[in-house]
Amino acid sequence: MSLTTNFFFIIFFYLLGSVPFALILTKLFGLGDIRNIGSGNVGATNVLRTGNKYLAFTVLCLDILKGLLPFILLNSFFDNIGILHAILLCHFAILGHIFPIWLKFKGGKGVATYIGFLFGINLFLGLVFLIFWMIIALISRYSSLSSIVASLIAPIYFLINSNYYISIFLLYLFLIIILKHLENIKRLINRTENKIKLSK
Repeated sequence: MSLTTNFFFIIFFYLLGSVPFALILTKLFGLGDIRNIGSGNVGATNVLRTGNKYLAFTVLCLDILKGLLPFILLNSFFDNIGILHAILLCHFAILGHIFPIWLKFKGGKGVATYIGFLFGINLFLGLVFLIFWMIIALISRYSSLSSIVASLIAPIYFLINSNYYISIFLLYLFLIIILKHLENIKRLINRTENKIKLSK
């Protein structure tokens, strides 16, 4: 793959990831600006605070798709692209979601797009992430804690399998997710973090 082709996919995947579905859909459905609701975060969890769980689920699926679609596109165009090469290119969708140019680089926390990214790498990894997320969420009822802990699964998996470069790269993504959750971590320590409300 040429340098020009690599650069094209980097820009394209970043722009794909930067599409703020949470903002677009909440405005389309007359629910206002998501940045003025709840935490102000441009993500599915905050869309849920509008009271429209179907819209929140739609945003979640679209944000997951942003992480998965780059892998589908690369595999459609190139037969022999290496997994590390694909990861390097496709992770720009996550960066686009977290730092969208359209919103002055203030986007979502990247977890939903990261899930799609994991499914793109390996179906097993994506499923393990979801299982761990649900187990931790059911026990603690903290969405942020579930996301942080489950985000460690992939780097540990590749470390165990001696894929050190991939593991290090996924640790870098984990650190970005941690940075986006700093306020949540502070609230978890102070025990003021909002818990997941289970419907009766």
